[in-house]
Amino acid sequence: MPTFQNPTVDAAEASEALRGLAHASRVFEDPADTYAVLGDLLAGVRSLRQALDQLATAHVTNRVRAHDDAGDQTAGANYALAATAELQQAAALLDGVYDRVDAAMAASGRIAWHPAPTAPGPMSRWVSVVFLQGQDADEVLTIIDRDGTDAAIEHLAGFDMGEETTQAAFVNGYVYDTIPTGPLDHTTTTGVYTLTYNHDHGHVSLLRAHPETREREAGAPVTGTAPSRLQSRRQTPVVEDEDDWFVPSQSSSALRGRAL
Repeated sequence: MPTFQNPTVDAAEASEALRGLAHASRVFEDPADTYAVLGDLLAGVRSLRQALDQLATAHVTNRVRAHDDAGDQTAGANYALAATAELQQAAALLDGVYDRVDAAMAASGRIAWHPAPTAPGPMSRWVSVVFLQGQDADEVLTIIDRDGTDAAIEHLAGFDMGEETTQAAFVNGYVYDTIPTGPLDHTTTTGVYTLTYNHDHGHVSLLRAHPETREREAGAPVTGTAPSRLQSRRQTPVVEDEDDWFVPSQSSSALRGRAL
């Protein structure tokens, strides 16, 4: 702890504190802590500047007591004056250090630090199971009003043919990174299914979460756009048994290269 009275003890304390800071500041777990450290260092630079000035003053005011090892007072006084000049120069240089640290602190204070990015994990995309509108959608909207959204999801889940539906969605482009919704659409999720519906426009849609265990290929575009609402459709798988979407075809490499 500083004594505020004994310069020898406090100088040793300051030296040890700076040594500890040099060791501790090798790694910042939270970069936001740098702002507080800069503030303390700025105060430290200001105090160090004052200490150097006071050391210079101590040398010049006590030069009559200065002697060299041979007892020569004139030589000692000259050394005292030389030390004073160097200390004053060092103090003046610290003015520039203070200005630079102050500018760095001002810039650091404008930073909004965000959490560190996490390692990429499995991706989840949304596969369209069925999209209905008009009279086809009216039946489901009635179920929603009468029995609730869970009953509607259970009803529409009957259109899900599992892997066939997934492959058909990839082939036809009905796969989305985010759930496609309009500004007036209602959305509800139960398990892997998400239901979107709109009474005013008369349409309903059921999507299924499709987890992916590998990252999307670099540069691959987002697959799929929102299904057209100009006509209703019941999504029917149209994939032949031997067609595997995830295996590139030699005959259509240009097309398959843009997909997952």
